[in-house]
Amino acid sequence: MKQQKYSNESGFNHFDLLSEEIILSILDCLNENPFDKKMFSPVCKSFYAIESRHRKSLKPLRSEHLTNILSRYPNVTHLDLSLCPRITDASLSLISRSKMLRSIDLSRSKFFTHVGLSNLVTNCSSLVEIDLSNATELRDSAAAAIAEAKNLEKLWLGRCKSITDIGIGCIAVGCRKLRLISLKWCLGVGDLGVGLLAVKCKEIRSLDLSYVPITTKCLPSILNLEHLEDLVLEGCLCIDDDSLAVLKQGCKSLETLDMSNCLNVSHVGLSSLTTDNGHLRQLIFAYGSPITLAFAESLQKLSTLQSIKLDGCLVTCPGLKAIGNWCISLREISLSKCLGVTDDGLSSLVTKHKDLRKLDITCCRKITHVSIAHITNSCTCLMSLRMESCSLVPKEAFVLIGQRCHFLEELDLTDNEIDDEGLKSISRCSKLSSLKLGICLNITDEGLTHIGMCCSKLAELDLYRSAGIADPSILSIAHGCPALEMINIAYCKDITDSSFISLSKCSKLNTLESRGCPLVTSLGLAAIAVGCKQLNRLDIKKCYNINDTGMIPLAHFSQNLRQINLSFTSVTDVGLLSLASISCLQNMTVLHLKGLTAQGLVAALLACGGLTKVKLQASFKSLLPQPLFEHLEARGCAFQWSEKIFQAELDPKCWKLQFEDVQ
Repeated sequence: MKQQKYSNESGFNHFDLLSEEIILSILDCLNENPFDKKMFSPVCKSFYAIESRHRKSLKPLRSEHLTNILSRYPNVTHLDLSLCPRITDASLSLISRSKMLRSIDLSRSKFFTHVGLSNLVTNCSSLVEIDLSNATELRDSAAAAIAEAKNLEKLWLGRCKSITDIGIGCIAVGCRKLRLISLKWCLGVGDLGVGLLAVKCKEIRSLDLSYVPITTKCLPSILNLEHLEDLVLEGCLCIDDDSLAVLKQGCKSLETLDMSNCLNVSHVGLSSLTTDNGHLRQLIFAYGSPITLAFAESLQKLSTLQSIKLDGCLVTCPGLKAIGNWCISLREISLSKCLGVTDDGLSSLVTKHKDLRKLDITCCRKITHVSIAHITNSCTCLMSLRMESCSLVPKEAFVLIGQRCHFLEELDLTDNEIDDEGLKSISRCSKLSSLKLGICLNITDEGLTHIGMCCSKLAELDLYRSAGIADPSILSIAHGCPALEMINIAYCKDITDSSFISLSKCSKLNTLESRGCPLVTSLGLAAIAVGCKQLNRLDIKKCYNINDTGMIPLAHFSQNLRQINLSFTSVTDVGLLSLASISCLQNMTVLHLKGLTAQGLVAALLACGGLTKVKLQASFKSLLPQPLFEHLEARGCAFQWSEKIFQAELDPKCWKLQFEDVQ
């Protein structure tokens, strides 16, 4: 203390003894917690200056801060504006002064035109990546502006529905270095534009044409791309077997092919696309034609295939067995929501693939204990197993998972018959980072406590509507899983403030879903606010005992909160207005707050300057002034109105029966 006092009095700072190289090395290590760098720079003047030169990536919350931010960080190479809904031409003009900029994300931004884009690409000659997804208002003039980015390598134009072949042609001529381009849902683009891209941009590695109205006319040019590795043709309904049959060759360099929702393509057309391919590693054929023996035989020559996704397809037993025989290198199989998956077919498939790492059998409702026995006996190296709603699998089968699959990192058991004995067994899977136990009505604190004691790497835990869960097991999870980032305890009605106080020790927690926990009060919420500084998503809908007292600490300590649902709580005008101090807050749902007035809502909406989405009760629409909507919408905020009335909660078992009827 004496030495520090002497240093302060003399104006000498020990940190000044550190070289810039050492300080830069320290900054390189501050990546785990995004807020560490914020705490680093104020330490002293040298730290402040060096940190400003060191930072290369920025994700600002509001466009009005761009002037100060870009002045503070002159060496930025990547600018993510996905949290800034309002980016104007003036904003892009300001950004264009950043000469070192190489990448910019405008996928959630609006209000800019071709003028701003032209300014950007003209002045930032180093730009190699631009994401313009969802820019539905952009037209061919914007595409012509992008064409001036001569060094562009990656371009995303998803849902740019007003851009046509003319605009894509400009890009093809101007951006010869393109390696990746996404035209997903570009409904104005056809064979001409895509063909020009394939002819002019010879370096393309990744091409996404999902739901683009192309035919096979442009496919020969695409398949001639020497470096093409990733081709997505999802939802291209104009492509069929007959037109594919005329293709003389496939693409030899292709590694990933996605033909999901290509309803007119069967194994015949697929064979035409994969002719002479010796590198295909992943095939996605979700929601396509039936998986028959003929389909499986068409895969014979794909000796390098490691991943196959057949989600939503009608599957036959001979087809599954044949896939097991022909595709010997598979590491990932996805059969989510496939009709026709039986114990016979699935057991035969997994028995042939002992090195399988990922398996998705979600909603395969015909499989039983037999399939699980074969999976766990053959695939002991599984790292991911998703088996939501496998309703015929008995509770005894889940014990096998813990006994034999010790390398599991992801396990989804939502809506299954697992009980405490199953959880006790699964706790042996010490590498688990994601565990989903939603709508598991047979589990209690006894079983979940074992998970807390043994699975220290757990980062995501879903207990949605698992009514047997209460405070004791949440205490075990909070103490035993320090890496916890997300927990869903929605409609676990026995949860109290004790659980929230326990979870407040999980400093990495960023998502808390706790709707329908009526015993939780403002006391518990205050503990979360103080302890969980990284919290960015909070759902306390139907936590009736949370009021303004809980909003005050939340507003003070949870400065990283971006999304909140306050519906059916006891929060009033005062509590809602206090949230205005959270500069990050962007998404707010406010339904059925009895203590909320129109005047209070207006004040809160105006004060919360970063809002981009607000969901309100429809009854407020006529009570709020029209100029308010115009002002907030000009600021980039969108409104959603709800007509829903209050509904009493069903008993968990009744709710599950109703849920199954809907399915």
